Amino acid sequence: MNVSIPTPLRSYTRQSVVQADGATLAEMFTDLERRFPGLRFRVINEQDEIRRHIKIFVNQTTAEDLCAPLSPDDSVRIIMAISGG
Repeated sequence: MNVSIPTPLRSYTRQSVVQADGATLAEMFTDLERRFPGLRFRVINEQDEIRRHIKIFVNQTTAEDLCAPLSPDDSVRIIMAISGG
């Protein structure tokens, strides 16, 4: 599947879109972590939950948790909230 990587995480992948494998979001992030060490921790917290400031879309639907099922032809977008002052 195609995974769109937001700009703040591109230092891990050096790409805006990467390919990943997995039947669930959890498996997809395991695959991404194997190839891009440190990426998973920026998106998933210590309780294996998606961090509060991050939304993950599978196709056009918001994923509520890491159990969300995936298909090889899915498109996954990681969206990060940006703030500052």
